Amino acid sequence: MMKSFIEVDPKSHFPIQNLPYGVFRPLMMGGPRIGVAIGDYVLDLSVLDAEGYFDGTDVDGKGVFEQASLNEFMALGTKAWRDVRRRIQQLLHEDESILRDNYALRDIALIPQKNVKMLLPAQIGDYTDFYASKEHATNVGIMFRGKENALMPNWTHLPVGYHGRASSVVLSGTDVRRPQGQTKPANSNAPLFGPSCQLDLELEVGWFIGPGNERGKSIALENAEEQIFGLVLVNDWSARDIQSWEYQPLGPFLAKSFATSISPWVVPLEALEPFRVAGPDQEPEPLPYLRTNKPSSFDIHLEVNLKGEGMKNSKTISTSNFRYLYWSMAQQIAHHTVGGCNLRPGDLLASGTISGPEKEMRGSLLELTWRGTEPIEIENGEQRVWLEDGDQLTITGWCQGEGYRIGFGEVTGRVLPALKQSYTLSQI
Repeated sequence: MMKSFIEVDPKSHFPIQNLPYGVFRPLMMGGPRIGVAIGDYVLDLSVLDAEGYFDGTDVDGKGVFEQASLNEFMALGTKAWRDVRRRIQQLLHEDESILRDNYALRDIALIPQKNVKMLLPAQIGDYTDFYASKEHATNVGIMFRGKENALMPNWTHLPVGYHGRASSVVLSGTDVRRPQGQTKPANSNAPLFGPSCQLDLELEVGWFIGPGNERGKSIALENAEEQIFGLVLVNDWSARDIQSWEYQPLGPFLAKSFATSISPWVVPLEALEPFRVAGPDQEPEPLPYLRTNKPSSFDIHLEVNLKGEGMKNSKTISTSNFRYLYWSMAQQIAHHTVGGCNLRPGDLLASGTISGPEKEMRGSLLELTWRGTEPIEIENGEQRVWLEDGDQLTITGWCQGEGYRIGFGEVTGRVLPALKQSYTLSQI
Protein backbone atom coordinates (compact mmCIF):
# COMPACT_ATOMS: atom_id res chain seq x y z
CA MET A 1 0.00 0.00 0.00
CA MET A 2 1.32 3.43 -0.93
CA LYS A 3 2.32 5.51 2.11
CA SER A 4 3.44 9.07 2.65
CA PHE A 5 6.33 10.25 4.80
CA ILE A 6 3.67 12.35 6.55
CA GLU A 7 1.95 10.29 9.23
CA VAL A 8 -1.71 9.76 8.36
CA ASP A 9 -4.20 8.02 10.64
CA PRO A 10 -5.94 5.04 8.93
CA LYS A 11 -9.29 6.76 9.58
CA SER A 12 -8.15 10.07 8.14
CA HIS A 13 -10.04 11.13 5.02
CA PHE A 14 -6.88 12.41 3.37
CA PRO A 15 -4.20 9.77 2.77
CA ILE A 16 -1.78 9.84 -0.16
CA GLN A 17 -4.28 7.78 -2.16
CA ASN A 18 -6.74 10.70 -2.08
CA LEU A 19 -5.09 14.15 -2.40
CA PRO A 20 -8.21 16.29 -2.84
CA TYR A 21 -7.81 19.82 -4.17
CA GLY A 22 -8.97 22.95 -2.40
CA VAL A 23 -8.56 26.72 -2.31
CA PHE A 24 -7.21 28.12 0.94
CA ARG A 25 -5.80 31.22 2.57
CA PRO A 26 -3.18 30.96 5.35
CA LEU A 27 -4.41 32.62 8.54
CA MET A 28 -1.08 34.34 9.17
CA MET A 29 -0.35 35.97 5.80
CA GLY A 30 -0.79 35.67 2.06
CA GLY A 31 -3.65 35.48 -0.41
CA PRO A 32 -5.69 32.59 -1.77
CA ARG A 33 -3.92 29.73 -3.46
CA ILE A 34 -4.46 26.04 -4.27
CA GLY A 35 -3.39 23.04 -2.24
CA VAL A 36 -4.12 19.40 -1.58
CA ALA A 37 -5.02 17.80 1.74
CA ILE A 38 -2.62 15.21 3.15
CA GLY A 39 -3.42 14.00 6.66
CA ASP A 40 -3.80 17.03 8.91
CA TYR A 41 -1.87 19.28 6.51
CA VAL A 42 -2.38 21.30 3.36
CA LEU A 43 0.35 21.01 0.75
CA ASP A 44 0.71 24.41 -0.94
CA LEU A 45 0.97 23.66 -4.67
CA SER A 46 1.90 27.23 -5.52
CA VAL A 47 5.13 26.78 -3.53
CA LEU A 48 5.96 23.54 -5.32
CA ASP A 49 5.19 25.14 -8.68
CA ALA A 50 7.49 28.09 -7.92
CA GLU A 51 10.27 25.61 -7.05
CA GLY A 52 9.90 23.93 -10.45
CA TYR A 53 8.43 20.63 -9.33
CA PHE A 54 5.73 20.74 -12.03
CA ASP A 55 8.13 21.51 -14.90
CA GLY A 56 7.31 19.41 -17.93
CA THR A 57 3.62 19.09 -17.10
CA ASP A 58 0.75 20.97 -18.72
CA VAL A 59 0.59 23.39 -15.77
CA ASP A 60 4.21 24.52 -16.28
CA GLY A 61 4.38 28.32 -16.51
CA LYS A 62 0.62 28.86 -16.28
CA GLY A 63 0.43 29.87 -12.59
CA VAL A 64 -2.74 27.84 -12.10
CA PHE A 65 -1.98 27.17 -8.43
CA GLU A 66 -1.68 30.86 -7.54
CA GLN A 67 -5.37 31.40 -8.22
CA ALA A 68 -8.40 32.00 -5.99
CA SER A 69 -10.28 29.19 -7.75
CA LEU A 70 -9.58 25.84 -9.39
CA ASN A 71 -11.19 26.88 -12.68
CA GLU A 72 -7.99 27.34 -14.68
CA PHE A 73 -6.65 23.98 -13.52
CA MET A 74 -10.02 22.32 -14.22
CA ALA A 75 -9.97 23.64 -17.78
CA LEU A 76 -6.68 21.85 -18.62
CA GLY A 77 -8.23 18.38 -18.76
CA THR A 78 -7.43 14.84 -17.74
CA LYS A 79 -3.79 14.65 -18.85
CA ALA A 80 -2.82 17.69 -16.76
CA TRP A 81 -4.80 16.40 -13.77
CA ARG A 82 -3.21 12.96 -14.02
CA ASP A 83 0.36 14.25 -14.42
CA VAL A 84 0.07 16.69 -11.49
CA ARG A 85 -1.44 14.00 -9.26
CA ARG A 86 1.39 11.58 -10.10
CA ARG A 87 3.99 14.25 -9.33
CA ILE A 88 2.39 15.09 -5.97
CA GLN A 89 2.19 11.42 -4.98
CA GLN A 90 5.84 11.01 -5.93
CA LEU A 91 6.90 13.98 -3.79
CA LEU A 92 4.86 12.80 -0.78
CA HIS A 93 5.92 9.14 -0.98
CA GLU A 94 7.70 7.75 2.07
CA ASP A 95 10.70 6.64 -0.06
CA GLU A 96 11.14 9.97 -1.87
CA SER A 97 13.69 12.30 -0.22
CA ILE A 98 13.14 15.46 -2.33
CA LEU A 99 10.48 16.94 -0.05
CA ARG A 100 10.85 14.59 2.90
CA ASP A 101 14.43 15.69 3.69
CA ASN A 102 14.15 19.32 2.64
CA TYR A 103 12.98 20.79 5.95
CA ALA A 104 13.18 24.41 4.78
CA LEU A 105 10.81 23.64 1.90
CA ARG A 106 8.53 21.58 4.12
CA ASP A 107 8.18 24.51 6.53
CA ILE A 108 6.66 26.71 3.85
CA ALA A 109 4.88 24.11 1.70
CA LEU A 110 3.15 22.08 4.42
CA ILE A 111 0.68 24.05 6.55
CA PRO A 112 -1.47 22.56 9.34
CA GLN A 113 -5.13 22.60 8.25
CA LYS A 114 -6.01 24.37 11.51
CA ASN A 115 -3.92 27.32 10.29
CA VAL A 116 -5.78 27.94 7.04
CA LYS A 117 -9.16 29.26 6.00
CA MET A 118 -10.84 27.22 3.27
CA LEU A 119 -12.62 29.04 0.44
CA LEU A 120 -15.08 28.01 -2.27
CA PRO A 121 -13.10 25.71 -4.56
CA ALA A 122 -14.43 27.14 -7.82
CA GLN A 123 -16.03 30.13 -9.43
CA ILE A 124 -19.35 28.43 -10.17
CA GLY A 125 -20.93 29.76 -13.34
CA ASP A 126 -23.87 27.36 -13.42
CA TYR A 127 -25.40 24.82 -11.07
CA THR A 128 -27.63 21.93 -12.14
CA ASP A 129 -29.41 19.71 -9.62
CA PHE A 130 -30.68 16.31 -10.72
CA TYR A 131 -33.28 13.92 -9.34
CA ALA A 132 -31.31 10.71 -9.91
CA SER A 133 -32.26 8.45 -6.98
CA LYS A 134 -35.12 6.09 -7.84
CA GLU A 135 -35.83 5.39 -4.16
CA HIS A 136 -36.09 9.11 -3.42
CA ALA A 137 -38.28 9.84 -6.43
CA THR A 138 -40.51 6.87 -5.58
CA ASN A 139 -40.90 7.89 -1.94
CA VAL A 140 -41.81 11.46 -2.86
CA GLY A 141 -44.17 10.27 -5.58
CA ILE A 142 -46.02 7.94 -3.20
CA MET A 143 -46.49 10.76 -0.70
CA PHE A 144 -47.92 13.18 -3.23
CA ARG A 145 -49.51 10.95 -5.89
CA GLY A 146 -49.95 7.46 -4.42
CA LYS A 147 -48.20 4.16 -5.23
CA GLU A 148 -49.84 3.75 -8.64
CA ASN A 149 -48.40 7.06 -9.89
CA ALA A 150 -45.23 7.27 -7.82
CA LEU A 151 -42.87 7.81 -10.76
CA MET A 152 -43.74 10.16 -13.59
CA PRO A 153 -43.78 8.44 -17.01
CA ASN A 154 -40.46 9.98 -18.12
CA TRP A 155 -38.44 9.18 -14.99
CA THR A 156 -36.92 5.83 -16.06
CA HIS A 157 -36.16 7.18 -19.55
CA LEU A 158 -34.07 10.25 -18.75
CA PRO A 159 -32.23 11.95 -15.85
CA VAL A 160 -34.61 14.61 -14.56
CA GLY A 161 -32.94 17.85 -13.46
CA TYR A 162 -33.43 21.58 -13.01
CA HIS A 163 -31.24 24.66 -13.23
CA GLY A 164 -30.29 25.78 -9.71
CA ARG A 165 -28.98 29.06 -8.40
CA ALA A 166 -25.16 29.27 -8.47
CA SER A 167 -24.98 32.56 -6.54
CA SER A 168 -26.25 30.95 -3.33
CA VAL A 169 -23.83 28.00 -3.30
CA VAL A 170 -21.93 28.43 -0.02
CA LEU A 171 -19.00 26.73 1.65
CA SER A 172 -19.31 24.30 4.52
CA GLY A 173 -19.53 26.12 7.86
CA THR A 174 -21.70 28.93 6.49
CA ASP A 175 -24.85 29.56 8.54
CA VAL A 176 -28.12 29.21 6.64
CA ARG A 177 -30.93 31.68 7.27
CA ARG A 178 -34.44 30.18 7.39
CA PRO A 179 -36.10 31.34 4.17
CA GLN A 180 -39.39 33.16 3.83
CA GLY A 181 -41.98 32.89 1.10
CA GLN A 182 -45.53 31.96 0.21
CA THR A 183 -47.09 28.80 1.61
CA LYS A 184 -50.58 27.39 1.25
CA PRO A 185 -51.66 25.44 4.38
CA ALA A 186 -54.39 22.85 3.78
CA ASN A 187 -56.83 24.72 6.03
CA SER A 188 -56.29 28.08 4.34
CA ASN A 189 -58.24 29.45 1.39
CA ALA A 190 -55.40 31.70 0.30
CA PRO A 191 -51.58 31.64 0.46
CA LEU A 192 -49.76 33.10 3.46
CA PHE A 193 -46.39 34.83 3.66
CA GLY A 194 -43.85 34.01 6.35
CA PRO A 195 -40.89 31.83 7.39
CA SER A 196 -40.78 28.26 6.14
CA CYS A 197 -42.03 25.80 8.76
CA GLN A 198 -40.83 22.76 6.83
CA LEU A 199 -37.10 23.34 6.38
CA ASP A 200 -35.29 20.22 5.16
CA LEU A 201 -31.91 18.88 4.14
CA GLU A 202 -30.98 16.93 1.02
CA LEU A 203 -28.11 14.44 1.12
CA GLU A 204 -26.32 14.83 -2.21
CA VAL A 205 -22.98 14.49 -3.98
CA GLY A 206 -21.83 17.00 -6.56
CA TRP A 207 -19.12 17.10 -9.22
CA PHE A 208 -17.24 19.90 -10.94
CA ILE A 209 -16.92 20.07 -14.71
CA GLY A 210 -13.49 20.32 -16.32
CA PRO A 211 -12.92 21.48 -19.92
CA GLY A 212 -16.60 21.46 -20.92
CA ASN A 213 -17.99 21.50 -24.46
CA GLU A 214 -18.86 23.95 -27.20
CA ARG A 215 -22.43 25.17 -27.43
CA GLY A 216 -24.29 23.05 -29.94
CA LYS A 217 -22.01 20.03 -29.45
CA SER A 218 -22.93 17.24 -27.03
CA ILE A 219 -20.68 15.12 -24.83
CA ALA A 220 -20.93 11.43 -25.68
CA LEU A 221 -21.57 9.05 -22.81
CA GLU A 222 -18.26 7.25 -23.34
CA ASN A 223 -16.38 10.56 -22.94
CA ALA A 224 -18.48 12.04 -20.14
CA GLU A 225 -16.27 11.00 -17.20
CA GLU A 226 -13.35 12.85 -18.80
CA GLN A 227 -15.28 16.02 -17.92
CA ILE A 228 -15.42 15.24 -14.18
CA PHE A 229 -12.64 17.07 -12.33
CA GLY A 230 -13.72 15.87 -8.89
CA LEU A 231 -16.52 15.37 -6.38
CA VAL A 232 -17.81 17.20 -3.29
CA LEU A 233 -20.51 16.64 -0.70
CA VAL A 234 -23.67 18.71 -1.10
CA ASN A 235 -26.55 19.70 1.18
CA ASP A 236 -29.21 21.24 -1.04
CA TRP A 237 -31.37 22.83 1.66
CA SER A 238 -35.08 22.79 0.85
CA ALA A 239 -38.17 24.58 2.15
CA ARG A 240 -40.85 21.93 1.56
CA ASP A 241 -43.90 24.07 2.35
CA ILE A 242 -42.75 26.80 -0.02
CA GLN A 243 -41.88 24.16 -2.61
CA SER A 244 -45.24 22.38 -2.54
CA TRP A 245 -47.09 25.66 -3.29
CA GLU A 246 -44.78 27.30 -5.82
CA TYR A 247 -43.49 24.43 -7.95
CA GLN A 248 -46.70 23.95 -9.92
CA PRO A 249 -46.31 23.65 -12.87
CA LEU A 250 -42.63 24.46 -13.48
CA GLY A 251 -40.30 23.46 -10.67
CA PRO A 252 -38.36 24.61 -7.58
CA PHE A 253 -37.64 28.31 -7.18
CA LEU A 254 -37.53 30.09 -3.79
CA ALA A 255 -37.73 26.72 -2.02
CA LYS A 256 -34.23 25.87 -3.26
CA SER A 257 -32.49 29.11 -4.20
CA PHE A 258 -31.67 30.38 -0.70
CA ALA A 259 -28.68 28.09 -0.01
CA THR A 260 -26.76 25.05 -1.26
CA SER A 261 -23.81 24.01 0.93
CA ILE A 262 -20.75 22.18 -0.42
CA SER A 263 -17.62 20.70 1.17
CA PRO A 264 -14.29 22.48 0.54
CA TRP A 265 -12.16 19.55 -0.70
CA VAL A 266 -12.66 18.28 -4.26
CA VAL A 267 -11.87 14.56 -4.47
CA PRO A 268 -10.37 13.59 -7.87
CA LEU A 269 -12.38 11.05 -9.82
CA GLU A 270 -9.17 9.05 -10.24
CA ALA A 271 -8.94 8.56 -6.46
CA LEU A 272 -12.31 6.77 -6.55
CA GLU A 273 -11.36 4.22 -9.22
CA PRO A 274 -10.65 1.36 -6.74
CA PHE A 275 -14.25 1.76 -5.53
CA ARG A 276 -16.01 1.67 -8.91
CA VAL A 277 -19.13 -0.50 -8.88
CA ALA A 278 -22.15 -1.13 -11.06
CA GLY A 279 -25.20 1.00 -10.42
CA PRO A 280 -28.77 -0.33 -10.24
CA ASP A 281 -30.20 -2.29 -13.18
CA GLN A 282 -32.02 0.07 -15.54
CA GLU A 283 -35.38 -1.08 -16.82
CA PRO A 284 -36.46 -0.24 -19.44
CA GLU A 285 -33.15 -0.05 -21.26
CA PRO A 286 -32.26 3.60 -21.88
CA LEU A 287 -32.12 5.07 -25.37
CA PRO A 288 -28.76 4.53 -27.14
CA TYR A 289 -27.20 7.88 -26.13
CA LEU A 290 -27.66 6.92 -22.44
CA ARG A 291 -26.77 3.23 -22.79
CA THR A 292 -23.60 1.76 -21.22
CA ASN A 293 -22.23 -1.59 -20.12
CA LYS A 294 -19.47 -0.07 -17.97
CA PRO A 295 -19.77 0.03 -14.15
CA SER A 296 -20.48 3.71 -13.63
CA SER A 297 -21.06 4.18 -9.92
CA PHE A 298 -18.89 4.24 -6.80
CA ASP A 299 -19.13 2.71 -3.33
CA ILE A 300 -19.22 5.91 -1.24
CA HIS A 301 -20.62 5.59 2.29
CA LEU A 302 -22.65 8.66 3.28
CA GLU A 303 -23.93 9.88 6.67
CA VAL A 304 -26.12 12.73 7.90
CA ASN A 305 -25.70 13.94 11.48
CA LEU A 306 -27.95 16.39 13.32
CA LYS A 307 -27.01 18.39 16.43
CA GLY A 308 -29.74 20.45 18.06
CA GLU A 309 -28.93 23.68 19.87
CA GLY A 310 -29.15 22.02 23.29
CA MET A 311 -27.53 18.70 22.37
CA LYS A 312 -24.08 17.67 23.58
CA ASN A 313 -23.50 15.20 20.76
CA SER A 314 -24.73 14.89 17.22
CA LYS A 315 -27.11 12.13 16.18
CA THR A 316 -26.77 10.12 12.97
CA ILE A 317 -30.18 10.32 11.31
CA SER A 318 -29.39 8.78 7.92
CA THR A 319 -26.83 6.50 6.26
CA SER A 320 -26.86 5.99 2.52
CA ASN A 321 -24.52 5.20 -0.38
CA PHE A 322 -23.72 6.85 -3.70
CA ARG A 323 -24.08 3.47 -5.44
CA TYR A 324 -27.88 3.65 -5.08
CA LEU A 325 -28.16 6.40 -7.72
CA TYR A 326 -30.17 5.12 -10.67
CA TRP A 327 -28.67 7.56 -13.17
CA SER A 328 -24.86 7.77 -13.25
CA MET A 329 -22.81 10.95 -13.42
CA ALA A 330 -21.84 10.10 -17.01
CA GLN A 331 -25.49 9.67 -18.01
CA GLN A 332 -26.42 12.96 -16.38
CA ILE A 333 -23.65 14.79 -18.27
CA ALA A 334 -24.56 13.14 -21.58
CA HIS A 335 -28.23 14.04 -21.18
CA HIS A 336 -27.43 17.58 -20.00
CA THR A 337 -25.52 18.31 -23.22
CA VAL A 338 -27.42 16.21 -25.78
CA GLY A 339 -29.55 19.21 -26.76
CA GLY A 340 -26.47 21.40 -27.30
CA CYS A 341 -26.06 22.95 -23.84
CA ASN A 342 -22.46 23.99 -23.20
CA LEU A 343 -20.86 23.11 -19.86
CA ARG A 344 -17.96 25.26 -18.66
CA PRO A 345 -15.02 24.80 -16.26
CA GLY A 346 -16.26 25.11 -12.69
CA ASP A 347 -19.89 24.28 -13.42
CA LEU A 348 -21.41 22.27 -10.57
CA LEU A 349 -23.73 19.31 -11.14
CA ALA A 350 -25.39 17.52 -8.22
CA SER A 351 -27.09 14.16 -7.86
CA GLY A 352 -30.27 15.12 -6.09
CA THR A 353 -31.20 13.43 -2.81
CA ILE A 354 -29.50 10.03 -2.45
CA SER A 355 -31.81 7.55 -0.72
CA GLY A 356 -31.41 3.80 -0.32
CA PRO A 357 -33.90 0.93 -0.07
CA GLU A 358 -34.23 0.99 3.74
CA LYS A 359 -35.91 3.62 5.91
CA GLU A 360 -32.67 4.64 7.65
CA MET A 361 -31.13 5.25 4.20
CA ARG A 362 -33.52 8.05 3.24
CA GLY A 363 -31.65 11.25 2.43
CA SER A 364 -34.16 13.88 3.57
CA LEU A 365 -36.46 14.60 6.50
CA LEU A 366 -39.35 14.62 4.04
CA GLU A 367 -38.76 10.88 3.64
CA LEU A 368 -37.41 10.03 7.09
CA THR A 369 -40.53 11.47 8.78
CA TRP A 370 -42.80 10.56 5.87
CA ARG A 371 -43.95 14.13 5.26
CA GLY A 372 -44.08 14.90 8.97
CA THR A 373 -46.25 11.96 10.09
CA GLU A 374 -43.44 9.90 11.67
CA PRO A 375 -41.18 12.07 13.88
CA ILE A 376 -37.64 10.82 14.47
CA GLU A 377 -36.03 10.55 17.91
CA ILE A 378 -32.78 12.44 18.30
CA GLU A 379 -31.87 12.72 22.03
CA ASN A 380 -33.52 12.46 25.46
CA GLY A 381 -36.99 12.19 24.00
CA GLU A 382 -36.44 15.16 21.70
CA GLN A 383 -37.90 14.68 18.21
CA ARG A 384 -37.66 16.24 14.79
CA VAL A 385 -40.13 16.47 11.96
CA TRP A 386 -38.44 19.39 10.21
CA LEU A 387 -35.28 21.38 10.99
CA GLU A 388 -35.50 23.84 13.87
CA ASP A 389 -33.58 27.07 14.44
CA GLY A 390 -30.18 26.30 15.91
CA ASP A 391 -29.96 22.82 14.35
CA GLN A 392 -26.61 21.98 12.82
CA LEU A 393 -26.49 19.50 9.93
CA THR A 394 -23.30 17.67 8.99
CA ILE A 395 -22.91 15.37 5.99
CA THR A 396 -19.81 13.22 5.67
CA GLY A 397 -18.73 10.43 3.35
CA TRP A 398 -15.87 8.12 2.44
CA CYS A 399 -14.76 5.06 0.50
CA GLN A 400 -13.23 2.37 2.73
CA GLY A 401 -10.04 0.82 1.38
CA GLU A 402 -7.71 -1.78 2.87
CA GLY A 403 -6.11 0.23 5.68
CA TYR A 404 -7.05 3.64 4.31
CA ARG A 405 -10.04 5.86 3.47
CA ILE A 406 -10.76 8.12 0.56
CA GLY A 407 -12.83 10.73 2.35
CA PHE A 408 -14.65 13.93 1.49
CA GLY A 409 -14.32 15.66 4.85
CA GLU A 410 -17.69 17.15 5.67
CA VAL A 411 -20.24 19.77 4.74
CA THR A 412 -21.92 21.45 7.66
CA GLY A 413 -24.35 24.30 8.24
CA ARG A 414 -26.39 25.77 11.11
CA VAL A 415 -29.96 27.03 10.78
CA LEU A 416 -30.49 30.67 11.80
CA PRO A 417 -33.93 32.20 12.47
CA ALA A 418 -35.68 33.98 9.62
CA LEU A 419 -35.14 37.71 9.37
CA LYS A 420 -38.01 39.86 10.55
CA GLN A 421 -39.80 41.34 7.57
CA SER A 422 -39.44 45.11 7.39
CA TYR A 423 -41.61 47.55 5.46
CA THR A 424 -41.08 51.06 4.14
CA LEU A 425 -43.47 53.87 5.10
CA SER A 426 -45.03 53.75 1.64
CA GLN A 427 -46.02 50.11 2.20
CA ILE A 428 -47.83 50.72 5.51
